[in-house]
Amino acid sequence: MNEAKTRATDLGGAALPGLEDVRDAAARIAPYAVVTPVLRSAALDALAGAALHFKCENLQRGGAFKFRGACNAVWSLSAAEAARGVVTHSSGNHGNALALAAATRGIAAHVVVPEGAVQAKLDAIERAGAILHRCAPTTAAREAKAAEVQAATGAVLVHPYADARVIAGQGTLALELLAQAGPLEAVVAPVGGGGLIAGVAIAGHGVQPALAVHGAEPAGADEAARSLARGERVTDFVPDTLCDGLRGTLGVPNFAALRAHGIAITTVTDAECIAAMRLLWRELKLVVEVSSATVLAAVLKARGRFAGQRVGLVLTGGNVDLDALPW
Repeated sequence: MNEAKTRATDLGGAALPGLEDVRDAAARIAPYAVVTPVLRSAALDALAGAALHFKCENLQRGGAFKFRGACNAVWSLSAAEAARGVVTHSSGNHGNALALAAATRGIAAHVVVPEGAVQAKLDAIERAGAILHRCAPTTAAREAKAAEVQAATGAVLVHPYADARVIAGQGTLALELLAQAGPLEAVVAPVGGGGLIAGVAIAGHGVQPALAVHGAEPAGADEAARSLARGERVTDFVPDTLCDGLRGTLGVPNFAALRAHGIAITTVTDAECIAAMRLLWRELKLVVEVSSATVLAAVLKARGRFAGQRVGLVLTGGNVDLDALPW
């Protein structure tokens, strides 16, 4: 594999990291991020007809995989950039992750949060030390408010999923998963804005080119599936799903990664995700977010696609409001 393929590339104006960028990110975040465990369940293997390996990012710092990308972005900044602080927009986990990552470097974090975000996640962002800025619950409003805060403070924007530093950081979990579980035939990750699935595909295919990478997406926010079917990004939609972490609009570089890496998408209903969430509690004793449960829901829905295979499933987060469980 040559340097052009392992370092950042540009696909039609969409900046994406390469495998070596992911490896650099792994070294950069090692002092701060948790090496999360991979769990197995004979009962879930039997239900799926496959050997399932669950990468438990719900046990990551901040309760979600997002810390990896945020930490890599924060520690990639020059001293002059870091002194200005960072800003992002987030419905919860990325904002919390950026606040935690900023604290490791002693810099300010500004987080734009939409109305209607899960209160438990907003509380976590504030506890981590971020300054909250509220806006309307639309992508346009989030981006406009973030630009306003950036102009007023000089803070560096760390986009939740369309930032090459964030994508590289998220990809580090795939390096860990393959090292922990050994060779896999497939890996499944949720798809929202696409930062995770892009990082997983870049790292996974860099280490194991024949690996099949699949996305799990809620039917009420299926713009990635529709974008792939149409051959262009679908952005004119209003999400309608309990999977609050997967309501973001698919990013430009993220869509480029989906196409470049031949990623297939399985859409699942909220009811299927809730059932999978309960199964994960029953069999693994893990409370994960509905968004995380999409991966098990997808494998159970598309059993024929994964039958007999060794499959990695990314459980993305565990920041659940126990007073508002979906059942």
